Amino acid sequence: MTALEIDTEQAIDTISGYLRDIVKSSSTDGVIMGLSGGLDSSVLAALAVHALGPEAVRVVYLFDRDSDSEIAGNARLMAGFLGLELEVTDISGEMKKRGVYAPLFIKALRLNPLVAKVSSGSYRLICGESPFKSALRDGGGETLHPWYKRLMFNMTMHHVDTGFAQRHQFRRQTMEALAKQRNLFLIGAANLSECEVGWFVKGGIDDLPVQPMTGLFKTQVRQLAKALNLPEPVRRQLPSPDMAKGVTDEFGIGHDYSDVDLVIDGFDRGLSDPEIAALGIPQSEIDDIRDLMRLSEWKRQSPHETPPVSGRYGSPLRV
Repeated sequence: MTALEIDTEQAIDTISGYLRDIVKSSSTDGVIMGLSGGLDSSVLAALAVHALGPEAVRVVYLFDRDSDSEIAGNARLMAGFLGLELEVTDISGEMKKRGVYAPLFIKALRLNPLVAKVSSGSYRLICGESPFKSALRDGGGETLHPWYKRLMFNMTMHHVDTGFAQRHQFRRQTMEALAKQRNLFLIGAANLSECEVGWFVKGGIDDLPVQPMTGLFKTQVRQLAKALNLPEPVRRQLPSPDMAKGVTDEFGIGHDYSDVDLVIDGFDRGLSDPEIAALGIPQSEIDDIRDLMRLSEWKRQSPHETPPVSGRYGSPLRV
């Protein structure tokens, strides 16, 4: 038995029933969703096909010039695996109009993956925290101090954060318009781990009212991927926001999802910090994850439907 193990068969059945119910109650012809090729959207697409059949599921890949070609390949792989037609649209023109690619730092990020790593490491060293943590402070209305932290943030991460938001908010607007035009119900693929630490865009494609997997940790979404027998390239890929070279989810957050999940689960279980540390997680990581959860509270204010399953401590889904 692994940490945070769930009854995957029960989870698949419950989510499938939930998807059938929302289609019936909304009098729509099926569901529509963004299929990026990442693990979360791939699992949700597989669940939707399991619940409704391929004829009632529409998948769309909205990419731009900074999107990863490997992830795009996985989107096509998943669509073929599930018997779906993948609708592909390039949003680069719209992002260019919005000035997403104009800042010098964004241009530097495109040159080499090392730019992201070096700049992030330098920011941590000088400012004492990750660029993502500063972005949460900034988004929550906090003025960054001292002055050099504010200056460094405004020259670097501010542009990345703004571009990330522009992409995800435009993707949501596009998908909402398609859903309305085609009488389909729009669903999102966010998970509990990224929601709890704020690794999503408020008002973006991962902040939709209906997201069936926001009760499940990333670790548990991986379990569903295995149970659904998704293609190996999809299951083994690194989680990515698909926004810049060298930037994975775990690089941006500053922690492996496996550690994030164990720490949050430890909080749920009422464990002390020393007890969580005994699981092999340094105190500094526990402190930082707690900070991310607190600083991202402002992001979790949008209205959402309660997810159909929960993988948190005390849930009957847990093995």
